Amino acid sequence: MKEIILPAVNRYPSRKDWEEACWQKILKSGDLLELLVTPYERRILVIRAAVIDRLSLGKSYRQIAEELWLSSQTISGIKKAIKENSYRSYRQRGKVERKRIKYSPFLRAVRVRPDGRPVRTKYGTIYLP
Repeated sequence: MKEIILPAVNRYPSRKDWEEACWQKILKSGDLLELLVTPYERRILVIRAAVIDRLSLGKSYRQIAEELWLSSQTISGIKKAIKENSYRSYRQRGKVERKRIKYSPFLRAVRVRPDGRPVRTKYGTIYLP
């Protein structure tokens, strides 16, 4: 394998620009990419590319899911990545997109506990003085 030298950080105005330049250099060198990516990561990248290919052919979620053994949620995430032009996992999207349930303080049931000692019977709990 030939030696690949990544550019110095101080040659770029931001860290993001430097990371992009390094990524392009890594992509050009198949050997380095092969060295850095695990078999699992390689599989995930191939699956994502296959889903994009199937979506461009107009296949339905169900057809893609059966063929590639994926959930419709995974396919939906990849389709959103195409629209947004960047991939974010379900967990990352959930931090922003999924709405949290908001409970009104007025709707909370106030549980009033009767006076006395609770005793469980076959008819339910009764409170004895």
